[in-house]
Amino acid sequence: MVVSTLAVTPVASQANQRPVRIVVSFSAGGPVDMVARIFAEQLGKELNRTVIVDNKPGANGFLGAQEVLRSKPDGNTIWLSSVGTAAINPSLFQDLPYDMDQDFRPVSMIANNEEVLVINADLPAHNVAEFIGYSRNEKEPPAIASSGVGGIPHLAMLQLKQASKVDFLHVPYRGMAQAISDVIGGQVAGVFADVAAVLPQIKAGRLKPLGIAAAKRHPALLDVPTFEEQGLASVDSNNWYGLFVSAKTPDETVESLNLAVRKAMGNETVMKRLAQAGTEPHASTPQEMQQTLDADTAKWGELIKMNDVRPE
Repeated sequence: MVVSTLAVTPVASQANQRPVRIVVSFSAGGPVDMVARIFAEQLGKELNRTVIVDNKPGANGFLGAQEVLRSKPDGNTIWLSSVGTAAINPSLFQDLPYDMDQDFRPVSMIANNEEVLVINADLPAHNVAEFIGYSRNEKEPPAIASSGVGGIPHLAMLQLKQASKVDFLHVPYRGMAQAISDVIGGQVAGVFADVAAVLPQIKAGRLKPLGIAAAKRHPALLDVPTFEEQGLASVDSNNWYGLFVSAKTPDETVESLNLAVRKAMGNETVMKRLAQAGTEPHASTPQEMQQTLDADTAKWGELIKMNDVRPE
């Protein structure tokens, strides 16, 4: 899909007039793809280039990463990654076919997706403390869904388990859609999810939000306190999205891309569209993104090792 077609670019002056391609390691129509398409249109305008969103889903993000590494390191092929593929996979998979430190370099963060714990609307809990009390009184551990082993929703549940000293039954699904559906239907008690993924169901009263797993409240759910505000500071599982290029990409190309990305993310229309979808626009310098990547790789690696999390 071509989202913008204009003329010459800072990156083009070093390469050619081939389109800039944003490789997304997830299917079309999902939350990462949605952010990519909202952002890509404005990026094309800032670069004066054609920008294409190219979905390469599958293999836990491996296919998208490898697609970028097979491409010429000229800034024309950019990988849009989530925290999972960039900061979690290195600890989750022993045979990972890419190395974040050696194979990639960051361009910019583009979005934060805060996680919210939602439960079935009929359960007798309205905040985290009440849900913990309810869980302790149940004969069997309440079932908490996730989008799969080792994903942010699963790891957020492990954070809650450690912080509350309450056991939960982890029920992994192949994706978030069915997990959310089963929480609504009462087959499982709750799930951690991106606010953007459950905001419509929360507004419709089909899901009950209990806590935001981030440092601050979400603008779309200002009446829902964070876990820290409710006494559980260690439940913090921000699901960010960021842009990477091949490690061999020249410094000046990365700088040009970063400048264009930051201008695009600062566009009022882009910010409004992302906010309406429940996603927080968040651009950064390459250095700031590297610091976040390093910190999250260490944080999730420790949690994965502590809980002996292994991919299915």
